[in-house]
Amino acid sequence: MSRTGLLAAQVAVAAIIVVAWQIASTTHIVGDPNNISFFFSTPSAVVSQIWLWVVGGSIWYHLWITLLESMLAFVIGSVAAILIGFWFARKPTLAAIFDPYVKAANALPRVVLAPIFTLWFGLGIWSKVALGVTLVFFIVFFNVYQGVREVNTTVLSNARMLGMSERQLLRHVYWPSALSWMFSSLHTSVGFAVVGAVVGEYLGAAAGLGYLIQQAEGVFDVGGVFAGMFVLAAFVLLIDWAVTLVERRLLVWRPENAKTGR
Repeated sequence: MSRTGLLAAQVAVAAIIVVAWQIASTTHIVGDPNNISFFFSTPSAVVSQIWLWVVGGSIWYHLWITLLESMLAFVIGSVAAILIGFWFARKPTLAAIFDPYVKAANALPRVVLAPIFTLWFGLGIWSKVALGVTLVFFIVFFNVYQGVREVNTTVLSNARMLGMSERQLLRHVYWPSALSWMFSSLHTSVGFAVVGAVVGEYLGAAAGLGYLIQQAEGVFDVGGVFAGMFVLAAFVLLIDWAVTLVERRLLVWRPENAKTGR
């Protein structure tokens, strides 16, 4: 399917869902529209709420706060995971020592950590950043660790026979091998960075998309809740698109079918 056809199909799916939602919440075809609109709002109410936020300008401040928290969590968590992942993959003994601790830390439910981070860092952005880092770190760490460990042994042996130093091996063999794994995890971790920020804002904050959703939920404003979720979804798609652009820029050596086959 061509790119234009794919985009048209994706837009058609969204249009069908919105039309079905509008019909169900404003007519008696499915049931009582008052009950349906009370629990699910209506597309027109959601669009109206988003428009009010955009025209009033308040949404931009909340988006900036969530973006700042998400980006800090994404960068800090990814950089730490890449460095430690490379280090552990190149030091098997060290990795074996810390293996049970890494697995135990990964098994901790992150929502339980949110109140602890709020106690440590307060209600500002850093408690949300800390929560996001815990979500991003392990996804990137395990992928980088596995990517470095699965370097083609033939390529590695040939590179050593050619006299490459450890630094050259890192740059020309290990790093390209880990890049595909790393970017695969970065696409996932972008969403988790936003989830960490929004969940932290939902539990306690004075700004951000999570705060907006929590405020709307507190007054049973279902349209406001759905509006916040739609803005959040669009926000995540934009960030993921930016990561895709960076990935294409860095992985120019990868075959085109491998890029599209992701």
